[in-house]
Amino acid sequence: SARVSSGPWLSLSCTLQSSFVTMTTILLGAGALAAAATIGRFAIRAARGMPKGAVRSGAGRTEFYQGGFEDPMTRKEAYLILGLKDGAAKEEIKEAHRRVMMINHPDTGGSAYVSTKVNEAKDILLGRGGTRA
Repeated sequence: SARVSSGPWLSLSCTLQSSFVTMTTILLGAGALAAAATIGRFAIRAARGMPKGAVRSGAGRTEFYQGGFEDPMTRKEAYLILGLKDGAAKEEIKEAHRRVMMINHPDTGGSAYVSTKVNEAKDILLGRGGTRA
């Protein structure tokens, strides 16, 4: 019968194979964790980023007001921007402004132009006391 030598080479081979399996397991686990974190981040952003006035249509799509900004901004447009009904109270306007600004603020990845329009909408509605046009 042939005798297999269990010299240093066999021991080194087993050690390297064990290290490879361990590293592969760690890398696969880290990749899965990164993928789960990325998916979770997008899910949270999608849940938080859904404005109050948005309407869900089929297949999970969201529909928004289709149109540009008017110049000068009208009270009707200001109510649309803040997602409010005509004649909203002062506190409702402030709360809607805060909510929309949290989503669109430039420091959180929003547009400086859109945040300017959100502020303009609040100013128009509060400047006249938030009463009907």
